[in-house]
Amino acid sequence: MKSYVPAKNNKRNGIKQSSRVAKIGIKYGDFNLNPPRNNIKHRTETLPDLKMYAVYAYEIHPPKGVKPLEWMLLTNLPVTSFADASEKVKWYCLRWRIETYFKVLKSGLKIEECRLGDADKLVKFIAVMSVVAWKLFMLTLIARTDPEISCDILIDKQHWMPLYLEIHRDKELPSRAPKIGHAVRWIAMLGGFLGRAGDGDPGITTLWRGWKRLNDISRGWVLAQST
Repeated sequence: MKSYVPAKNNKRNGIKQSSRVAKIGIKYGDFNLNPPRNNIKHRTETLPDLKMYAVYAYEIHPPKGVKPLEWMLLTNLPVTSFADASEKVKWYCLRWRIETYFKVLKSGLKIEECRLGDADKLVKFIAVMSVVAWKLFMLTLIARTDPEISCDILIDKQHWMPLYLEIHRDKELPSRAPKIGHAVRWIAMLGGFLGRAGDGDPGITTLWRGWKRLNDISRGWVLAQST
């Protein structure tokens, strides 16, 4: 099994490494998880053991001086074959995407601070914010995995056109939509991303700040076009 490892450049602790494709070995097995001895329920009932499965993923022949990848995953889902074990490792690799999505919802869109008193209204609010969070997450993901494609697959012309004019301070629009990698960096720049050579890809925080500002710019641009 192979896994793509992105480049790392942590200025705080001095860790810097290039991106690579890691060759991953996988081992798996089952075991019984015993209940804790000090559980108060032992006084009134007999607690059963739990059937669990362990999946151990480790990097084979990592580059010299680089800490190898190593995961020990525990699950109650059956793992009885290499295919089952590989599936669980792939699921784990998607964990950061799920965490990023909920970070957008909580830290970016601040849904936990919503004070709607009616449950139905709260559900509708969360549903709308979930769509917005998904769009911001997809913008970030596609800009990193396929930055050369056109931005109009996710950004309509009422947003990318005023975005282009705002960033370039130009009155002339291009004949076609810009690349999504460029558009995402421009949106992040509206949110405080400096875009210097060593800054790497913009994070989700500057992106959602920029997206909120872009919405205001877009409304003004649409109104100006209609007058």
